[in-house]
Amino acid sequence: MCGVTMIQVEFKLFASLMSYLPAGAKDHAVMVEMADGSTVYDLMDKYQVPREQAHLVVCNGLFVPPSQRESHCLQDGDSIALWPPVAGG
Repeated sequence: MCGVTMIQVEFKLFASLMSYLPAGAKDHAVMVEMADGSTVYDLMDKYQVPREQAHLVVCNGLFVPPSQRESHCLQDGDSIALWPPVAGG
């Protein structure tokens, strides 16, 4: 990618979302490369994680609400974790 700066982020998926992790994942997580300026949704789309299945999104331990996932830009070294909706009773 000529002229595009790349960043590294840790991508963590839990429960039913784990099947979307790329090869090489260990302990629910993998380091992935993204273009600088990528958003949470760009990361999810790259790995085909359905947006409606990501109930809880956390960046470096802080909740990212659905209204911010399209605009929240990832930074080099970020850790992004996603959980699906959880049913209980």
